[in-house]
Amino acid sequence: MAERFGGRFSPPNARPAGERPAGEPPQSGSRWDRKRRSRAGGRSNILFFLPFLFLIDGFLGPPEGLILGFAAFGALFLAAWLTRQGILAEEAYDARPVARRPAIPRKIFASILTGAGLLAGGLMGEAGLILSAGWGLLGAGLHLLAFGPDPLKDKLPDGVDGFQSDRVARAVAEAETHLAAMREAVARLRDPALSRRVEDFAATARDLFRNVEADPGDLTAARRYLGVYLMGARDATLKFADLYDRGRDPQVRADYEHLLDDLGTSFADRTRKLLSNDRSSLDIEIEVLRDRLAREA
Repeated sequence: MAERFGGRFSPPNARPAGERPAGEPPQSGSRWDRKRRSRAGGRSNILFFLPFLFLIDGFLGPPEGLILGFAAFGALFLAAWLTRQGILAEEAYDARPVARRPAIPRKIFASILTGAGLLAGGLMGEAGLILSAGWGLLGAGLHLLAFGPDPLKDKLPDGVDGFQSDRVARAVAEAETHLAAMREAVARLRDPALSRRVEDFAATARDLFRNVEADPGDLTAARRYLGVYLMGARDATLKFADLYDRGRDPQVRADYEHLLDDLGTSFADRTRKLLSNDRSSLDIEIEVLRDRLAREA
């Protein structure tokens, strides 16, 4: 199967397609991603309606209010978009054991833009500058209170320095680009079932990412998976998408699905081995401590 799609890699510990190790839960990363996006949309969608009220008022009101209407619409619409992106960034930050703070504090900027938009909207009427500024400050404060500030510091586990974290962050970022390329290639085929298969594999790969982020010392053991194997999976997916799009050959599809199964099994095995090694190291440390305490007693 790997040879058919480029033959660049051969994942170790592959099992027959569809076979799942005993006790391994079904993969559900794609459903979690959809739930996360819907949660962010539910909390921020209402913000996208408010700008249109000022835009309509600007068109229906006197000509001098049209510019302020456009200003209010632009500021509030951008604030709504930044709010949604800020929520997604914060949820991704919370879901990871090791994470960098967002480079841009989107929700804080959204609060400022909300205040500016309400100020411009207030000036459209007869409220005056002071009252409009009050509405703007109140709106900015309520927005910040409702959605909260962005994470303002990096999240690192105890005993992990910034250098180790940076190495892991770069490796995970590169691996995520390979997963994104796989999703984009399969999305061109407009086949929801195949897209779900790729999302399931991505969820399994991210389990390995999270394990390495929690213990950067595992990066050496997992680097081949984050680099070589995912790069091979990306290349195989690109070749598959081009080949399958020409004739929709069911055998080509079956081979690719088997390849995804093999890859998912290999990544899951590597994650379990890393967790097993961590448990063994902990057991050894506990045993050594018990022996030391027994001798001192």
